[in-house]
Amino acid sequence: MNAPPKILVVDDTPRNVKLLADLLTVKGYAVMTAESGKEALTKIATELPDLVLLDVVMPEMSGYEVCQALRANSLTAMLPVIMVTALDPSVERVKGIEAGADDFLAKPINQAELLARVKSLLRVKELHDMVQAQAAELVGWNKNLEQRVQEQVEQMERLGRLKRFFSPQLAELIVAGGADDPLKTHRRDITVAFLDLRGFTAFAESAEPEEVMGVLREYHAAMGQIIMEHEGTLECFIGDGMMVIFNDPLPVADPQERAVRMALAMRGRFAQLSGAWRKLGYDIGMGIGIAQGYATIGEIGFEGRKDYGSIGTVCNLASRLCGEAKPGQILIPQRLLASIEDFAEFEAIGELSLKGFQRAVAAFNIVGLKG
Repeated sequence: MNAPPKILVVDDTPRNVKLLADLLTVKGYAVMTAESGKEALTKIATELPDLVLLDVVMPEMSGYEVCQALRANSLTAMLPVIMVTALDPSVERVKGIEAGADDFLAKPINQAELLARVKSLLRVKELHDMVQAQAAELVGWNKNLEQRVQEQVEQMERLGRLKRFFSPQLAELIVAGGADDPLKTHRRDITVAFLDLRGFTAFAESAEPEEVMGVLREYHAAMGQIIMEHEGTLECFIGDGMMVIFNDPLPVADPQERAVRMALAMRGRFAQLSGAWRKLGYDIGMGIGIAQGYATIGEIGFEGRKDYGSIGTVCNLASRLCGEAKPGQILIPQRLLASIEDFAEFEAIGELSLKGFQRAVAAFNIVGLKG
């Protein structure tokens, strides 16, 4: 139930105060009274009324001065004020309007006119309060909207960042909170595939820059599509080299098999590309190395330029095997044999002395899929 409107009656004559208070109380209004301008301002400051009935002629502080003080205060600038006087209405009305009064009544007061004017001004105040409340609500909505837009912008920026490394589906899952933040440093057993081109340096020295960039665009586009199809994570690419990891940021049941099947798909697609390039005189091959082991993974770099990266012996091993691979070869260490021998055919290459490894590494070449 809404509280009745609160009206302050201000008059230095007690009889006038009682008359107005009784009339307004009977009509259902809550009435406050004051016998001077200073008392009125004090009560208004402590218990803000909805309307003020203000006598003009009072000792110490006139009704005009009270009205001017109300209008000078931002909290009461729109408070409805009806001025009441027994003086010449034609003169006092102008003064009252100049002081900021909303309406004017002459004594003796016509009760019907008083109630009509009170009702009218209270309706205006109610509309004003409604507009103010809606404005405040709108400010809150705008602030909330700005915050949501900012959050969405940040989310889109983060999504774009993650899509540089992960498949679109995985990037969206991470942003939506369906996966742990992959940029936080963590340690995991991963499978790493490293691939780069053979004969690319000689090609780049003899070909025009536009031709080199055209070949790289075709190569990156074709290999990138295959990486996404096998749900690999592109850790980085440097020129003609690309590094892909499996089992991070989301664990998968068969990272070794995924890596091998991806490598075989890459080799098949590259054969198509290189066939077209040979017709243009480009003699380019591709080698791949795959390894499995633990690595430390997360965000690396500095403020303004950060990337997702993995550090560990497994990454170096995949890179070194790739470096030893001849065009068309997919080299793996012995550790991977047990996890792929059921579906892939391979051949022994022998022991390789790899830079950064004290012992020779037994290497095998993936020939193809069984059957």
